[in-house]
Amino acid sequence: MKVSVVGVGYVGLVAAGCLADGGNHVICVDKDTKKIDDLKKGIIPIYEPGLTEIIKKNEAGGRLAFTTNLQEGIDNSKVIFIGVGTPSAEDGSADLSAVFEVAEQIAGCMKEYKIIVTKSTVPVGTNEKVSRIISNATDVPFDYVSNPEFLKEGSAVDDFLKPDRVIIGTTNPEVREVMQHLYSPFMRKNSRILFMDPASAEMTKYAANTMLATRISFMNELSGLCEKYGADIEQVRKGIGSDSRIGNAFLFAGLGYGGSCFPKDVKALIHMGLQQEHPMTIATAVQQANYRQQDRFAEKVIKYYQGRDEDVQVGVWGLAFKARTDDVRESPAIRCVEEFIRAGLKVKAFDPEAMGEAKKVLPQSVELVAQSYDVLEGSSGLIVLTDWQEFRTPDFDRIAADMNEAVIFDGRNLYDPAYIQKQGIEYHGIARGKYA
Repeated sequence: MKVSVVGVGYVGLVAAGCLADGGNHVICVDKDTKKIDDLKKGIIPIYEPGLTEIIKKNEAGGRLAFTTNLQEGIDNSKVIFIGVGTPSAEDGSADLSAVFEVAEQIAGCMKEYKIIVTKSTVPVGTNEKVSRIISNATDVPFDYVSNPEFLKEGSAVDDFLKPDRVIIGTTNPEVREVMQHLYSPFMRKNSRILFMDPASAEMTKYAANTMLATRISFMNELSGLCEKYGADIEQVRKGIGSDSRIGNAFLFAGLGYGGSCFPKDVKALIHMGLQQEHPMTIATAVQQANYRQQDRFAEKVIKYYQGRDEDVQVGVWGLAFKARTDDVRESPAIRCVEEFIRAGLKVKAFDPEAMGEAKKVLPQSVELVAQSYDVLEGSSGLIVLTDWQEFRTPDFDRIAADMNEAVIFDGRNLYDPAYIQKQGIEYHGIARGKYA
């Protein structure tokens, strides 16, 4: 099938590469000339495991192309995906200006029937607005589909190639058949496509992400209560996760959620509720608990070093909002580092992939180092803020020897507190009983 994807950000680029890998001929369109030129040279603008390989393979195979010419993309495709960004506006709503602009431009390029598919995360009712924009700008027939993405940063390629489910929002049986065919390469074992109306598809995206954010925030809020009573949140997690009605996913206490999806989707759902005079009180509490957890951990570190006469330096492992990504948007790690700096601590920091992105947003006083163990020299503590695999079993003898003080603040509960203590290192985790 011939497909075009407008917008080569995170969502658009992953979708384009994976659709091409399914045998489709895909043209990626973006107005950013540098981004398109880089992609043609094999330079991928984001870090996502497996993405570079899949893009290079399909470009070499003639199934994937890049252009700044929207007309070229529209002329050579039957299905057109909109994958531009929808960041949070100041009031918490999703900024749809890019979506609306692209919709109007697509309408101006259409010469024959097309299927317009919105892959971007958009609030309920966007399907009607986009359809109205296109129909007001052209008499060429089209159909609209809502096809929200459910990609986890760090495993997005696998999520697309082996999805839990694919949501297709359309009421046209013929369009359903086309979309079924488009996703069939990823459904070889069994079909996991759910068809519904566009409004329900749009709502499903926000509902799913807010539900997951709710689990995270509940566990983090519970960890605070566990610390008050001396309970171990890890034991509590195992206890409630063993209930088949609950399960184990998204029950790990930590610094909270971040990234490009959960924060803005929770904000957008709250805003949608206010627009309809139906306050989303649980979603609002989820958002508040998320920020409170980050501040609570930062305060724990700051209090530990308060009142010292000399300047204190700490080493930080992790700046991305989660492992396997270079994304620092709404990163709890960034928020904590900023709090450390405001409190007068000096910071040396390392992240395996997010150093470039972190440098753009962190205060200049933060020293970014080339290797993970470089943060130890001159530091009076190691603070773990992102759960990268390489941080899970480090050389604890070296950590204890190279720092001024052998102290670890574990913001992701990666380590066994009793084991760390035996290594001669003072341990502070999140609600780890007597080691909290």
